[in-house]
Amino acid sequence: MTAKLTLGPIAYHWSAEMRRDFYARIADEAPIDDVYLGEVICSKRAPFHEPDLTGIIERLQRGGKQVIISTLAEVMLKRERKATEDLAAMDSPEIEINNAAGLYARGGRPHRIGPFMNAYNEATIAWLASQGATHICLPTELPAGAIAIASEAARALGLAVEVQVFGRASLAVSARCYHARAHNRTKDNCQFVCEEDPDGMALRTRDDSPILRVNGIQTQSESYVDLLPEAEALTDCGVTHLRLMPQAVDMVAVAGLFRAGLDKTLSVAEAEARLSDLCGEVAFSNGFYYGTAGYRRMAANARNAEFEALRT
Repeated sequence: MTAKLTLGPIAYHWSAEMRRDFYARIADEAPIDDVYLGEVICSKRAPFHEPDLTGIIERLQRGGKQVIISTLAEVMLKRERKATEDLAAMDSPEIEINNAAGLYARGGRPHRIGPFMNAYNEATIAWLASQGATHICLPTELPAGAIAIASEAARALGLAVEVQVFGRASLAVSARCYHARAHNRTKDNCQFVCEEDPDGMALRTRDDSPILRVNGIQTQSESYVDLLPEAEALTDCGVTHLRLMPQAVDMVAVAGLFRAGLDKTLSVAEAEARLSDLCGEVAFSNGFYYGTAGYRRMAANARNAEFEALRT
C-alpha cells in the first residue's frame, strides 16, 4: 500500500499574500493528496486570512487536492467556541477536530481527529471512533511500537491513520503567549509580533545552543522531524497518510522528495541528501520514533537495531 501525502495546516502567522502564493503553488505543483487549512494556534490571526479561504479551497480542489478544515487546538474564549461550533456544523469540506470543544459541537457526525487530541492508545481511539471519527492523526511523540499498535487498532475500526513525517513537532500549547511576552507585550496587545518569525522564534540555551521554537502560544521543536527513511516501515504497519507540516522552505520540493522516496524513483539516501540541502542549516530529528529524546537523530547503523527492539 502506498500512503497518501498530506499537508498540515500552517502553524505560523504568515501574511495573507504569502499564504495565497503558497497554496497556489501547492495546488498546481505539489504531489499532495490532502491539504489541511485553517487557524489552529491563535484565533486572533484568523481574520487576516479567512477572506481568502473560499478562493484557496477552490484553487486546491481544481488542482485535485482534497481539502480539510482544521479547528483550533485551544478554545478558551466565547468567540473561539463560536468559531469552533461554526466549523463543526459544516458538511463540506471535511473537518479535523483538535479540541474537545469541537468534538462536542460535532455531535457524533463524521470527522477527522487532529494530533492535538492525544490519541495515544487503543481505548482512546475506540472511543473517538464511537464519537464519529473516521481518521486519526497520531501525536508526533509516539514511538514506532506504539504507532504499530495504534494503527492496528484503528484499522480494525475502519479508521485511516496519519503520522507527521516532516516539520517541527508541536510540543505544547499554553494559555499565555510567550511570543508576545518575549517582546514585552501582553497577549491582548501583542501587535501580531509573531508575524516577524515565519518559521517560529528561536530559543537558545545560556551557552547559545538552539533548543526550541516559539510560535505564539505554541512551543515547537527546534529541529524538523524527518521520517523519510522510516516512511516505508510506517506504511507497512498500516499508516495510510503521511503528514508534512509547512515550514519556511520550498514545500513543493519537500513533497516531491517524499513522493519520490515513497515511489522509489529516488533512493532514500539520495532523497535524504537533497532534503538536507533544501533545509539548509536546520537539523533533522527522529528520536521520538525510536523511543528516545525527540531532538536526537538516530544514526543509520543504530536505527535498525532500535526499531527491531521496539517491534518486539
